[in-house]
Amino acid sequence: MLMATSVKMPSPLQPKSMTRPTQWNEEVEEAYRFQLAGYRDEIEYKEVRQTEHVDRWPHNGFIKKLVRRDGCFYYYDKTRECPDKQINKTKLYAY
Repeated sequence: MLMATSVKMPSPLQPKSMTRPTQWNEEVEEAYRFQLAGYRDEIEYKEVRQTEHVDRWPHNGFIKKLVRRDGCFYYYDKTRECPDKQINKTKLYAY
């Protein structure tokens, strides 16, 4: 007798490695904002939210607004949000 099982297929884009930064840059800022909202990175955000659109500030491209996993919103400032003490806690993923 065969039993039906619910098997979740892995995402086509799983990270191959993860590093932690030692100094701030725009890539760290972007990762920090996604991780604060509960996502690994932009790829996971777009996959979970089923969208291709991420609200960004027009003058510098930083993320302006994200929808958290619970449906609430995170609004970000136009300037740097990642404090120095959080830089080495942020994860940068490579695919």
